Amino acid sequence: MAEAADFPGLTPSPARRWFRRAGVLLTGAPLLAGLLQLPASEPAYAAPSDQVVVSVDSLTPSAPTDGDTLTVSGTVLNKGKQAVTAAHVDLRVGQRLTTRSGIDDVAARTDYVSGADGTEIGGKYVEKFPKIAPGVAQPFTISVPVDELDLGQDGVYQIGVSLSGETAAEPYEQVLGIQRTFLPWQPEEADTRTRTTYLWPLISTVHMTAETGPGEQQTPVFLNEDLTEEISPGGRLEQMVSLGKDLDITWVIDPDLLASVDAMIGSYGIHNADGTSTPGTGQAVAKHWLAELQDAVVGKEVVALPFADPDLASIAHKGKNVTGILNHLKNATDVAASTVATILHTTPSTDFAWPASGAVDPSIIKIATSAGADKVIVRSDSLKETGDLPYTPSAARPVGGGTTAVVADMRLSTAFQGDMTNAGSSTLSVQKFLAQSLTATLQTKKQRTVVVAPQRMPSASQAQTMAEAITDLQNSNWSQPQDLTATADTKPDPGANTKVPSYPAALRKQELPESAFTDIATTQETLDKFKIILTDKTRVETPFGRAINREMSTSWRGSSAAKGFRDGVASYLDKLTQQVKLIYKSETKLSGGSATIPVTVQNNLVQPVDNLVLRVTSKNPTRLKIGNDDYQEQSVAVSGGHSQSVKFTTSSNANGPITVTAQLYTKDGQEYGDAVSFEVRVTEFTAMAMLVIGGGFLLLVLAGLRMYTQRKRAAARRAEEPGNEPEDEATEENAGTGDHDGPECRPQGESAPASRADAPEQPSDPTPDTAQGSAGPSGTGERVDR
Repeated sequence: MAEAADFPGLTPSPARRWFRRAGVLLTGAPLLAGLLQLPASEPAYAAPSDQVVVSVDSLTPSAPTDGDTLTVSGTVLNKGKQAVTAAHVDLRVGQRLTTRSGIDDVAARTDYVSGADGTEIGGKYVEKFPKIAPGVAQPFTISVPVDELDLGQDGVYQIGVSLSGETAAEPYEQVLGIQRTFLPWQPEEADTRTRTTYLWPLISTVHMTAETGPGEQQTPVFLNEDLTEEISPGGRLEQMVSLGKDLDITWVIDPDLLASVDAMIGSYGIHNADGTSTPGTGQAVAKHWLAELQDAVVGKEVVALPFADPDLASIAHKGKNVTGILNHLKNATDVAASTVATILHTTPSTDFAWPASGAVDPSIIKIATSAGADKVIVRSDSLKETGDLPYTPSAARPVGGGTTAVVADMRLSTAFQGDMTNAGSSTLSVQKFLAQSLTATLQTKKQRTVVVAPQRMPSASQAQTMAEAITDLQNSNWSQPQDLTATADTKPDPGANTKVPSYPAALRKQELPESAFTDIATTQETLDKFKIILTDKTRVETPFGRAINREMSTSWRGSSAAKGFRDGVASYLDKLTQQVKLIYKSETKLSGGSATIPVTVQNNLVQPVDNLVLRVTSKNPTRLKIGNDDYQEQSVAVSGGHSQSVKFTTSSNANGPITVTAQLYTKDGQEYGDAVSFEVRVTEFTAMAMLVIGGGFLLLVLAGLRMYTQRKRAAARRAEEPGNEPEDEATEENAGTGDHDGPECRPQGESAPASRADAPEQPSDPTPDTAQGSAGPSGTGERVDR
């Protein structure tokens, strides 16, 4: 029966308190008698400084049955300054432990307590050392038939491995060091076996960036080669797979880990500090690890966490009110099943959420269910028992709203969190784990379920110790394995606590800050704007969508690198958006009042872009109009790796510089990229100047016509004066035209006109009487010059 210490908040009845006091007295009486009547050969105390360190490196079998031989091996190390003489190592069988808290108390003790640590088996079951020099470690092995241990009824027994000896300063036998462990004793099959579910987590830190290599292939880029080390032989994740394939466990997998290893099978890059990347080298180990995992999960239950194992507590406390964060969580759940099914060729369960350390509060439960999970893995130190159940209740608990809390046992779940590289620590952890399991089973004859949810990312040595403990447990007479789904569906204990608690303050300090979720929202806003212009949106939706999921990962708890990763994602996205931009323009000159302005849009992406609108705006539309207004817009589509010039018509009515601004917009009216401003300088005549010049030319023409008209009128007046013949006028008008020189142009019977020499030079000159050089006679009355 479990004592009140096992169940905080339980107030024992007066009768129970009386029985407890009586039990203490009854237990203390033999102890006191033993101290007073201890034989001379039995050391009464141990050196308070624990001069000798005893390490139990192996205890087999871990849970013996009738007829077995118990073998204990380890080392003793003399830490003192004096040699230990007449020393021997012996085994001590202590009291039977009936409570789980009693096991904790024994494990916490360090000094030897005579009587409480039992008596030596003695006889031939010791190993003697004539002398152990300072700083020297000596190995030992003791084998004892289980029948010699004189074990009684089923349960857990304290086993002590002690070294007794003498020193020069204290030349009498005393216990100089002791190591305690536990021996589960269940030789026959228990009346009711506990159904134990052990979660086997395949989870890692974030490894992939949002970056991809240049070109169509989108080569993934990793932060480093740490994942290669983890999946290589002897690595943490390699050990998890090789050990887990032989165990009856429930695999709990982060799909991001699978996606990352799958990406390593092909070409991938490793991010460098200078922004470049170098080729990764883990292709072979990635292919082998995935193949081993695919074989290991055949016929086993697989639970898929949301992609990248998001920190539910951080989202519930800091991110739920930030726009879009809950959508990211839902998307992480939706993509989980398809990722696992595609890579492992098995259908996983996505009904479970697993908050960090199994700690919950009402807001975390609400967030988990909003993401699609109706079962939440909780640890018993979060959902503590407050009632009067005298045993550890079954794991499943209804917590309202159709949600089931699957409560993992805290003691079993934290059994292997220490340093398991030391054989002594590993052995003691296994024995304590088995002892806690058997004690929980013996608390009641009721059929119950127990869940073990270990640390998310066990080390290789922790995984090895876990595998050893699970193997021993599955070979025991008191436990049998069961899948997590079956455990969640079992009928809960009616007296078990179902009230969801508040969240521990210590865990809140590890959460992502609210600024992290604000950064995520900003990155998503930029991504949404960028996707509008792309013809193949999947090239950015997938890598950046998964990168945003990684920004919310539980693995960032307490890490200073989380901010750097978020900044890296945002920076790379900005770099991509800037690949589509306006080309800077210097001053543009217009050669007339009406002309076109070319503006160039450059696309350095590998895919075409469209759904863009280019708007050109005049800062002074009274002097320079774009089209028929102060601005003009045109749709833009540019092929990948090309530039496109867009022409805009302008009209100007003034010389000098005018500022023009070009800005790209998405189809939905959002600005895209930076605006480009430049000056347009009109260098030719404007329309007004041309009008003035045209008016002046017209005046000149009119002046010429007036002068011509005046001359015509003057000539007519002279012709009308006396003495002026009309012929003279006609002769004057036809002189020099040559129109009548040819004989074919004269009327018949008309004589030829006088020669040009005979004509008067001016109309007022007299006509010569005789043509110059004439040989004919003079006419009558004519004056003849001699």
